[in-house]
Formats: sequence, C-alpha cells, structure tokens
Amino acid sequence: MEFNELFPNGYQHYLVGGLLIGGGTALLFIGAGLVGGMSGVYSSVWSWFSNAPHFQQERIRGNRDWRMVYSAGLILGAFLWLISGGTAWHTGVGAWQLLLGGFVAGFGARLSNGCTSGHGICGLAALQPPSLLAVLIFLTTAIATAHLVQMVGGV
Repeated sequence: MEFNELFPNGYQHYLVGGLLIGGGTALLFIGAGLVGGMSGVYSSVWSWFSNAPHFQQERIRGNRDWRMVYSAGLILGAFLWLISGGTAWHTGVGAWQLLLGGFVAGFGARLSNGCTSGHGICGLAALQPPSLLAVLIFLTTAIATAHLVQMVGGV
C-alpha cells in the first residue's frame, strides 16, 4: 500500500493537529506542572454529580477546576474550527455502536489507570514504562479489532 493511499486527503492536517496537541500538552506540563489526560477530565466532571467514593477522592476533587477549564477549551476549539469554515465530520456508525464503544473505552481507561491521551501523549513524553505498556496494549487491541471487523465484513 502506498503512502498516498493511506492518506487520500493528505497528511498535513494530521501533522498540524498532532503538533498542536503535543504543544498544548507540553505547555500545560511545563507551565503549570499538570498532566492533561482525558480520563482525569472524565473523573473530575463526574465528581460534580456522583457521590461515589471513587469520584470524591481528594486527588480528583482537588484538581477539577483546572480540568473543567481544560475541557471547556477543547469544546471551544471545536466550535472555533466550525465557525472558521472547518467541516463537521459524520460517521456511518450507529448510535448504539458509538455508545457501546464509549462505554468500552471508558472501562478500558479506568482499567489501565488512564486513557490513550494520558498514556500516549503525557506518559510517553515523561518516559514512564507503565505508559509504554499501556500504549502497546491499546495499539495491539485496536489493530486486532480493526482486522476482525474488516474480516467480518464491517467497515
């Protein structure tokens, strides 16, 4: 398979997006000493609504203010993309499949003590061996799942 077949719409926007994510994550860490993984944002949001002991831990409640600002920035960024002429992406995946995928991803993030952004971007940058193991497991599972879905006749 040729390079152009892998990226039929070009690779530049992926490169720019990756640089922006990496730069923003680095700026958050260097400027404030904070790690910007999304599963932490998820737990922080739930700490406002759930009285479950997990969500009421001091390590989660104690940093939810900056995480709410962080997540608001993600939403604002998407909004700015749309109003500046960017196109919204649509998927042919059914709502029940998206919901199921969200639950599976959330369970995996809790099980691995972090999500792909936390381990893959922040953990690898900090040279943390558990993050390397988590990323290898994430990638192996994703590749196997993609091949399985393709074999069964999915996407």
